[in-house]
Amino acid sequence: MSLLVLAACGEQQPVAPPPSAPPASSAPATDRWIGQWTGPEGGFLRIEGSGGRYELTIQNLDGPRKFAGAAAGDTIVFERDGVKESVHATDGNATGMKWLAGKSDCLTIKTGEGYCRG
Repeated sequence: MSLLVLAACGEQQPVAPPPSAPPASSAPATDRWIGQWTGPEGGFLRIEGSGGRYELTIQNLDGPRKFAGAAAGDTIVFERDGVKESVHATDGNATGMKWLAGKSDCLTIKTGEGYCRG
């Protein structure tokens, strides 16, 4: 068995990297909100889904309700009882709820309806 080794003489040429795949579309900022957010008196907002399409579960004293939501810029929009609503990032003070005051990682639907993590 013989082994043949070839060595190149002279300058080495850099090898070009293979063409890259097209960049994947980045996920909407609202995908970071997936999971459960806590509100007062056992209430919560649970966000499931990805890629800008979500299922929202809102639990309050009347029980849980589910809504289809979609990313719209830096909000999630959904319809509840014929009214267009939106979920947006705030701090606890901006929720308008004393129980959430001082918290920093929150989502608010409207003043008096907010949910926080941590």
